Amino acid sequence: MSKVPADLKYTETHEWIRTEADGSVTVGITEHAQEALGDIVFLELPEAGRKLAAWESCAVVESVKAASDVYAPLAGEVIAANQAAADAPESVNADAYAAWLFKLRPAADASTASLLDAATYQSALAEE
Repeated sequence: MSKVPADLKYTETHEWIRTEADGSVTVGITEHAQEALGDIVFLELPEAGRKLAAWESCAVVESVKAASDVYAPLAGEVIAANQAAADAPESVNADAYAAWLFKLRPAADASTASLLDAATYQSALAEE
């Protein structure tokens, strides 16, 4: 069973979201996602300043098996991309919750209320 930290929010498309003290959100892919993808060999991350709509495809994680889109869990503006992860994509396999992909400043009307809590996400994984 994949690790699912209780302090994060999740999406049905296997992104994790951490709300930071300054109101920004950090986004990555879950342990389940990186396990399903296998050895990650390339990350294409959004550039700072890019405006995203909720659920817009904004990044790509490529593994030896497949390429998978990463979706913005909220509307907002990208404020940072994790260049260290892009330079060493295997770091996502090593620890998917430490190797975040990008940070987002949510739009004024964006809310994390529709995102899944850890228990709900874990239940969804059990159904797959």
